[in-house]
Amino acid sequence: QVQLVESGGGLVQPGGSLRLSCAASGNIFSIGNMGWYRQVPGKQRELVATINRFGSTNYADSVKGRFTISRDYTKNTLYLQMNSLKPDDTAVYYCNGAGESRRLNWGQGTQVTVSS
Repeated sequence: QVQLVESGGGLVQPGGSLRLSCAASGNIFSIGNMGWYRQVPGKQRELVATINRFGSTNYADSVKGRFTISRDYTKNTLYLQMNSLKPDDTAVYYCNGAGESRRLNWGQGTQVTVSS
């Protein structure tokens, strides 16, 4: 029944920025570790960034220094601020539990396209 809803994607030029949001009707932060994933058609889904209940974050090397994962408990929303976007960042982005935390049903994702 529970579905994650990602939003905020779109078309952006290289070097641009986007802020993705992940929302759910339930308390998504009941999950200890939340993460952002991305997937390109025909390729394996990649874990991009994670954040735990203490605010500790981890990032894939490919996005370090450019992406920031954050949370807002009041709004029950997970965010991914993406700066200095590159064409290689083009993918469908998803949120879900990460690491040893449970996974919910995958949402539709939000398309991010970085192109001139």
